[in-house]
Amino acid sequence: MKNFRQQQHRPKKSALIVGREAIITAMKSGKQLERIYMQATVHGEVIDEIKKLAEQNQVPVNKVPVEKLNNFNVFNHEGCIALIAKVQYQNLQDVISFVVEKGETPLFLILDGVTDIRNIGGIARSAYAFGVHAIIIPDKGVGALNEDAVLTSAGALEQLAICRVNSLMKAVDELHLNGIKVFATEMTAAKNIYECNFTEPCAFVLGGEEKGIYPALMKICDEQIQIPMPGDFESLNVSVSAGIVLYEAAKQRAVAK
Repeated sequence: MKNFRQQQHRPKKSALIVGREAIITAMKSGKQLERIYMQATVHGEVIDEIKKLAEQNQVPVNKVPVEKLNNFNVFNHEGCIALIAKVQYQNLQDVISFVVEKGETPLFLILDGVTDIRNIGGIARSAYAFGVHAIIIPDKGVGALNEDAVLTSAGALEQLAICRVNSLMKAVDELHLNGIKVFATEMTAAKNIYECNFTEPCAFVLGGEEKGIYPALMKICDEQIQIPMPGDFESLNVSVSAGIVLYEAAKQRAVAK
């Protein structure tokens, strides 16, 4: 049987920052990093500084065996290699303020536990096509927005605002403070998407296919919604679900103009 699993390509050396001091310098200078790969056994003051700066800059740190680092085919990595971000992360409040100042109605997507870059790419394409102002992702537990993800998205990830936050719970609170209603997509929800008003400022939370939306996050959302399906099937792919929900929002907003 043919293997349809997407091949992961080794990042180009120009996309890497190699070594402890180089990574510290990059973060202090404001360089945006996708993530830091750190050998699981390293420790010391410099390592602690890297972890502290990574937390401040919301950069995920992946602890990995040395074989993973060696696979990047670079030398003198000192147990630390950083991947330069392919997308430019933006502050959530700044994006909200920009959208409101333009006189547009905010439309956001929140991804909770979506790890497959093919799904992220598909979601980004739909988001860009249907006028989403930003995709909100956590700094941990999400697929890397690397070169493969950008390629899968057909470049949409480079055109969209991406807001990386250290807490999706806090992000929802921030949306609420700005008058943005948050809908959680849930296959067993009582209300379906055709019964909702998406012409108002709103955001949609999409959960990963394995675990769905984190229960505590689901609890603070304003409403739970589902896509009605006449067919007897358990659920839709998350990127397909995103496209359907966003199309409904775009349709409602077009009719309301």
